[in-house]
Amino acid sequence: MKRSWWKILSVVLLVYTVIGGLLLPVPALPQLQETIRNLYFHVCMWFAMMILFTISVIQSIRYLRTLDLRHDIKSGAYASTGVVLGLLGYATGAIWAAYTWADPNSAAYASFGSIVREPKLIGAAMALLIYFAYFVLRSSITDVDKKARVSAVYNVFAYAMLFPSIWIIPRLLPSLHPGQEGNPALNFNDIDARMRLVFYPAVIGWTLLGVWITTLKIRLILLTEKSWLHA
Repeated sequence: MKRSWWKILSVVLLVYTVIGGLLLPVPALPQLQETIRNLYFHVCMWFAMMILFTISVIQSIRYLRTLDLRHDIKSGAYASTGVVLGLLGYATGAIWAAYTWADPNSAAYASFGSIVREPKLIGAAMALLIYFAYFVLRSSITDVDKKARVSAVYNVFAYAMLFPSIWIIPRLLPSLHPGQEGNPALNFNDIDARMRLVFYPAVIGWTLLGVWITTLKIRLILLTEKSWLHA
């Protein structure tokens, strides 16, 4: 029970996120309306993704320093869960954009097809594709030690590319995405005080859920690969 407290906390926070996110009052902004509640899912999943990718690259660096294959396994597992959260964040973001930016009466975005030219979505897609290549690379190398070394180096590169593709380049281009002048949802001018009561617990809840899923994946891999880990 003592070791499971954070799992219980994850469930509690996510239940609170869903219930509070759907029922608690939100600002009545003309363009966003009730779609602003997607902030608790879209943005929070991306925050959790960044945290999991950070843990993944730390594990890669630890592997390069120690050559312990367990760190490589953990690195791949955290990266895979991070990609899943990234895909969910991308999907919820695209749906959100379809309801807010694709207004036929809008001079900036006349159709859904114009959304694909949004710098934030393009940068996010680039970042996810870089991590897809990471898994293709891992699966293409049969030698265990070589796979771990090459994957660790590439993971550092992939993590470094996250920042220009998601945070830097999109801000240099015209965009309707909020947070162009700062960190979305972290700037006190970007988010209502009432929404912070759900937003921060949601970030913690999605992150803990990602860590929970990853630990299960790591345990499964360690059980199946136990023979060569102890060789």
